Amino acid sequence: MRHRFPGFLSALCAFTALPATAQTQLAGAKTPDKTVKVSTSFEMPDGHPDLQGIWSFAVLTPLERPADLAGKTSLSDQEAAEYARNTVARNNKDRRDGGGSADVSRAYNDLFWDFGTRASNQTSLIVDPPDGKLPPMTADGQKKAAAYLAMYVSTSPAGPEDRPLWERCIVGFNAGPPMLPSAYNNNVQLFQTRDTVALLNEMVHSARIIPLDGRPHGAQRQWAGDSRGHWEGETLVVETVNFMPEGTGTAGLRGRTDENLRLTERFLRKDADTLLYQFTVDDPSVWTRPWTAVVPMTKADGYIYEYACHEGNYGMFGILKGARAQEEAAAKSK
Repeated sequence: MRHRFPGFLSALCAFTALPATAQTQLAGAKTPDKTVKVSTSFEMPDGHPDLQGIWSFAVLTPLERPADLAGKTSLSDQEAAEYARNTVARNNKDRRDGGGSADVSRAYNDLFWDFGTRASNQTSLIVDPPDGKLPPMTADGQKKAAAYLAMYVSTSPAGPEDRPLWERCIVGFNAGPPMLPSAYNNNVQLFQTRDTVALLNEMVHSARIIPLDGRPHGAQRQWAGDSRGHWEGETLVVETVNFMPEGTGTAGLRGRTDENLRLTERFLRKDADTLLYQFTVDDPSVWTRPWTAVVPMTKADGYIYEYACHEGNYGMFGILKGARAQEEAAAKSK
C-alpha cells in the first residue's frame, strides 16, 4: 500500500515506449536473436538476465482502450503524463462536494488506495486484439461472468463459498496469475537461480515456484496453476496450465477463467528500473480468441510485507452475520 513505498511512488514517471528489439523479443519469436542485448549489465552468473528485485506494477493505463482513444495505440511522454495527472485528479476522493452521503461514500481515500501515479505510453494494457479490447466471450463464458457478478453483488451469501476468492483470503485480487494493476499492493518480488524462478506477490500467502529445468507439467490443479519456465533469448517465458475450475484470483479480467486456461507470461528487463511483463490469456471456453496485454513494472526500493488478510477474518464473519440478520428481518416483515 502507499505507506510502504513513499519515496518510490512519488518518483514514478511516464513509461517510455519500447524499442523495436524489445518488442520483438517480448513477442516471443520462435528463433530470437540471442545477439541482441537489452540489459547486458544485469546478468546472472549463468549468463541469463538478472530479473531479481521488487517490482511495482501499479499503472493507471486501463486494461481496455477508452472510447475517446479509439484507433490510437500509443501516447507521447507528455500525453501519458497528462493522462496520469487527469486520472489521479478525477479519482481523488478527498473532495467535499456532493453533500454528506458522498463524503461517506468516499471514506476510502488515497490513504487506502494505491492505484499508482503513472501511465504508460500504451493507450491500453491490451495490445492484441489491435483495438485494445477484450475479444467477445463465448456463450459459456458469458454465463460464468453473469454467475460470478451475481455472486459478487449478492447480499445474502449462504457461506464463504459464495464470496470471491480474495474475500476468502485464498488469493489476492491482483495476484493472478496473470498480475494486473489494482487498488493496492501492486508489488511482486522475483527470485532467480540457474534452474528456478520464484514469484512472491504481495497479495498472496505463498510464492509461485517455477522450474526452468525442462520437467513436464504436473497433473494437480492449483489456484495459481502449474508453471514451467524457459529462456528465449533475453526473455523469460512462463507457461502455466492446470488451473482450478473456479479460475484465477485476478479481478480485472472482466470475466471468469476456468480450468481450460493456458497462460503464457514473458518477462524482459529493459533497463535498471523497468521490467516488461507480457501475458497471453488463452481460454477457449471463455473467450473466442486469445488476447495479450503488456504491463510495465518499475523497480521498487522497499520491502514486501506480509499481507495478513485473515487476522481472524472478521470481515467474512460480518458479511455472513449481516446476511443472516437481513434474512431474519425479511422473515419477520412477512
